[in-house]
Amino acid sequence: MKNILKIVFFCILATFFLNSCGGIQKAAKKIPGGDASKVPADPAERVKKNLEEGRGFRIMDLADKKPKGGVFDFASSNELWRASLDVIDFMPLSSVNYSGGIIISDWYSSEQNSNESIKVSIRFLTNEIRSDALDIKVFNRKCLKSLINCKITSSEGIVVKELKKEILKKASIYKKENKEKKKN
Repeated sequence: MKNILKIVFFCILATFFLNSCGGIQKAAKKIPGGDASKVPADPAERVKKNLEEGRGFRIMDLADKKPKGGVFDFASSNELWRASLDVIDFMPLSSVNYSGGIIISDWYSSEQNSNESIKVSIRFLTNEIRSDALDIKVFNRKCLKSLINCKITSSEGIVVKELKKEILKKASIYKKENKEKKKN
């Protein structure tokens, strides 16, 4: 009796597994790209086919109907980035990360007063030239003696406003120059 139960159990199990194999083959035919003979080998042709079938989109297609070449924002073509670096070019920089969108200067002090120094942090919130595109923070450090017993405070006053104004002014000049270059 035990042998008969083992044989019946084995037959049921074998039937289940054999039917599963057929199901996998049917499912593979339904999966897009499941059949290698139907997919073009050339990547450009695959992209074109996917776009024709509505399985993909391009960011540029959303902005305007005429597809153009790719858009690459390099540091040298970003007016805000260039303007920010030009405005604080007299300060030593401790961290500059274009992909992260941040510039942090090192502590800077004038030769007249070495016990006071400032540090500037510029975060880029967007590439557009507008007043809310930049988050600028200025920190003041005052020490009693050279780097001993220092007090660091955050400044939100006129220095931040002047830096932002100067960066935006210079960035708009760069943007105007770029437009003139593209016309010629």
